[in-house]
Order: sequence, then structure tokens, then C-alpha cells
Amino acid sequence: MKHPVEYDFQKSVAFITGASSGIGRATALAFGKNNAQVAIADVNEDAGLQIVEIIRASGGQAQFTKCDVSRDDEVQKAIQETVKNFGSLDFAFNNAGIEGEQAFTPECSVENWNRVIDINLKGVWLCMKYQIPQMLKQGRGSIVNCSSIAGLIGFPGSPAYVASKHGVIGLTKTAALEYAKQNIRVNAICPGVIQTPMVERFVHSEAQVKKQLVESEPIGRVGEPDEIAAAALWLCSDSSSFITGHPMVVDGGWIAQ
Repeated sequence: MKHPVEYDFQKSVAFITGASSGIGRATALAFGKNNAQVAIADVNEDAGLQIVEIIRASGGQAQFTKCDVSRDDEVQKAIQETVKNFGSLDFAFNNAGIEGEQAFTPECSVENWNRVIDINLKGVWLCMKYQIPQMLKQGRGSIVNCSSIAGLIGFPGSPAYVASKHGVIGLTKTAALEYAKQNIRVNAICPGVIQTPMVERFVHSEAQVKKQLVESEPIGRVGEPDEIAAAALWLCSDSSSFITGHPMVVDGGWIAQ
């Protein structure tokens, strides 16, 4: 699904984690198409550099920084390099996340719990820890954190993932209130089932499982990464200037059932 250019983000800088694939990739490309300078942060260097080349080939500006969002030093470095190279940090899409292993609550391993929480929740906090001070210096900024419908409802067999995504919403609301009067907006997106590598890993390429997911969507299909990217760009734009602390659901009607 293609979306037309809707915004002029000329001279604006967008920082995106987990930008090498799926929703992050689509959002990085969308910012590039809308004239933003794009800072890509991911652990997958090869795929991240490919996104940089795509943006540059179309006349845009982009950079890649290898970054594990669970590591304080790497997140700090990625933010610093963004500001050093582009001069500012106007938008942030804190999207990096993993699904973890499937297991009921008692069977969830400590290792899986720690890894999922470290990347999905601690990673969002670390990003904001370094993004917000820069935005305060500039007197403006918009942050979008990627939660999930699993941040609003429960899913049996995914205790760490569900807890992490609920935490992202709580963290988003708290930061939004802390900086509402300082021209920094903080919102979250809660995607439903989106056609991404993460979903493919979840269904293990089993047609029946994929069919069940599609049937669970009231809209009759899974979502596309471009549709989440469109929501992220809107939340960063002046068109959403009165919105902060909001978990925006983009799910084809899933949680309305």
C-alpha cells in the first residue's frame, strides 16, 4: 500500500530504531520521501546500510549507526552522532523490538523475560533518556514509541512481550505529562497484525495460522508496514499538534471486538 507525500519535513531530522526491516524500514523510507534527514539505528548493519543507500539514491540524506537499544552507551552514541551529523533531533520513532519466545507465564524463562524487557521497554526508556535533553535544548520535538495491541490487551503465551508493550504505554504517558509544557510531544502507536518478518516468525510460515490471524481482523486482512509508517509521520507532524500521551491504535478493528 502506497501513501503519497503529505509532509514537508525539509531540514527536520528523524531518528528511527529497528529501522532495518518491517515497520521501522517503512517508516525510515517514508521520512526520507517526505524530505527529512534520516538517522537509522539498528543491530543489523547490512540491512541498515541498504536503507541508507535507498534514501540517498532518491536524493535524500541518511546515516546508519549500529545500535543495540538495550545498551546505554550505544544509544547515547547513536543520538550524539545524529546531532553531530545533522545538527538537530526533531522526530524520534522508538520502534526496535522483539517478540521473544512463546511460553505461558510459569514457563517463561528468566533469560527470555530479561531480553524482551531490555529491548522492548528499557530500550524505549534509554532512547528517550537521550532524546529528550536534546529536544529541550532545541525547544521542540516529537517522539513516537512503538507499542502494540498487546500493550492494551492480553495474549496468552507472551507474558514478557505483553508486559513490555504495556510498559511502553505507561512510559509514554509519563514522559508526555513531564514535557507537555515544553513543546515536546510523546505518543505511542499500537499496531495490530502487520505483515512483517516478526509476524512471519510467529506464524512459522504456516498457512493455517496466517489464515486464523486474517480471520481475526475485522477489516479482513493484515496491515502493511506503510500504514504504521503513515501514522508515525502524522504523529510527528504539526497536524497532530494537540495530541500527546496518546496510544494510537492502528489494528484493523482488532481490539474493538
